Amino acid sequence: MTRREREITDKNKLDQILNNCLYLHLGLVDDGKPYVVPMNYGVARDDADGHYILYLHSGHTGRKLDIIKKNPECCFTMELYAESFEGKMACQYGMSYECLMGTGKITFVDDPVEKDLGLRAIMKTQTGKMTSPLTRK
Repeated sequence: MTRREREITDKNKLDQILNNCLYLHLGLVDDGKPYVVPMNYGVARDDADGHYILYLHSGHTGRKLDIIKKNPECCFTMELYAESFEGKMACQYGMSYECLMGTGKITFVDDPVEKDLGLRAIMKTQTGKMTSPLTRK
């Protein structure tokens, strides 16, 4: 980040962005070439150490999964409140937005309890409700 004074470090603000975005852009590397795909997500906090867990939902086959199986390292970005603004000359025009960027390692969730937690998190992000598609509660 070149403008450190604009960096968001307040946990409440981070939570606000994470809980109000509807999708993220997932960045992967496919044999040395970038691959970015927009995805719905859900967010939870790890009780043990407080870090964020982003849950992503996907089909069982496809290019994205092929890439992840070869290289689970990833990055992501999500933005909120994007709005353009004008200036007096071309180089003063721009965009105002709040953004989160991060890196991580993708793991597949096989445990039914954690899978239900992840699906609930995704449903909360997408609908505002904690309904689980598995339990219908």
